[in-house]
Amino acid sequence: MQKQLYAAVICDSLDELGYRNQAMSEHIRPLEVGKQIVVGRAKTILAVDVYHIQDNPYEKEIEALDSVKPGEVVIAATNQSTRNGMWGELLSTACKMRGARGAIVDGLIRDTGKIIELGFPVYCTGFKPVDSKGRGIVIDYDIPVEAGGVLVYPGDVIFADRDGVAVIPNAVLEKVVEMAIAKVTGENNSRRELMDGKLLRDVYEKYGVL
Repeated sequence: MQKQLYAAVICDSLDELGYRNQAMSEHIRPLEVGKQIVVGRAKTILAVDVYHIQDNPYEKEIEALDSVKPGEVVIAATNQSTRNGMWGELLSTACKMRGARGAIVDGLIRDTGKIIELGFPVYCTGFKPVDSKGRGIVIDYDIPVEAGGVLVYPGDVIFADRDGVAVIPNAVLEKVVEMAIAKVTGENNSRRELMDGKLLRDVYEKYGVL
């Protein structure tokens, strides 16, 4: 899937099926642009802002990360918090060693140099060097969350590349992949004929893709 497809054609296929709000906010960007494509099932985590240091502030966070399964993509929803860098090197390391494909954080991260060295794909809205203790706390996981303006359910398929993050509802996965592959084939044919000097209108009328 990730060798043949890309986020834009995934979103086009979702549009055709009536799912027109499945691309996360443009503010969620890859830590390393163009390096890796991230595809996997959503492992959802929900964090909220706090304004005091609680007892055992990492308890639910540790529980969530230790339950990550191979092939999952962590979706960390923070309600677009800017109070802390809730994701860092150790969480990335824990996820990588559990077999996760990557992490999509609707919020800020830290330890960016170490994460790059680790080679674990992370998407985020920005960076901030402060810890979450006393600023934010994980309250639940494996529940529906809103991340990047998209409602994500556990088990949805995440497809992320340099253009952004697409969320494919599990119920339409097979149809989306089928339609996306068909469109890629049409685009490849269109590209070849455009490179041969054909007019865009003629190529569009022939293949119906743009």
